[in-house]
Amino acid sequence: MRQNDTLDFVHHGDKYFLHHLSIDCVIFGYHERQLKVLLLKWKNAEKWSLPGGFIKLEETLEDAASRILTERTGLSQLFLQQFHTFGEPKRSVRTAADIAHLESIWKTDVPKEHWLLKRTVSIGYYSVTEYSQVNPQPDYLSDECTWHDIHSIPQLVFDHNLIVTEALKALRMQINLQPIGYNLLPKKFTLPEIHDLYETILDKKLDRRNFPKKLLSLGIIKKLDEQKSIGAHRSPFLYKFDKRKYDKALKEGIVLAF
Repeated sequence: MRQNDTLDFVHHGDKYFLHHLSIDCVIFGYHERQLKVLLLKWKNAEKWSLPGGFIKLEETLEDAASRILTERTGLSQLFLQQFHTFGEPKRSVRTAADIAHLESIWKTDVPKEHWLLKRTVSIGYYSVTEYSQVNPQPDYLSDECTWHDIHSIPQLVFDHNLIVTEALKALRMQINLQPIGYNLLPKKFTLPEIHDLYETILDKKLDRRNFPKKLLSLGIIKKLDEQKSIGAHRSPFLYKFDKRKYDKALKEGIVLAF
């Protein structure tokens, strides 16, 4: 956002955005048995937050969430799920230091009665992706956009730690109702690889015999006539998602209940 754009946003943002309503995105990244979350470090401050933004007047909620997701990751058409609305009266209170910090970055005064400083209700969305494919991009108010392990997330601004907690709950619940993995695994994968994915997301051990049986019985993955060479006497068969059945399961839901 350029300086002239910033001035226009602060003083005339009501022409472009809905007031008191925002979107916060919890972007989960998976890679080699690690689950991470994408966070922004505020410019000139030791504060961290989730990627988020406001909703344009003529924009749907899903379009706004997709735009924010693409701006931060460089990726599009990722799995995106609305999971909760956060509206506690004091959730977005800004201190005098916060306001001074914003003004120092924007290089303009923000009127005390400005809608940006009032209570804001946030709609939470989560997404999942293979994080090695992401090119993290900070926004105008941030110095960094980096991945953090799900088990070592720093103290975040406002109620963003709660938003991450609720997003993780939703992801784990959803994984029992919808297949998660198309954006997280290679096009061809082994049963141990998809097993490790589900164990990492759920943070619990899964039976190595019953787990693949359940996935195969649902028909959302299928065995290929190919094997992956990973060492002496180790050449497990490769599998891939049946995209038609996968999309149908996403739309209609399934019961995995691991």
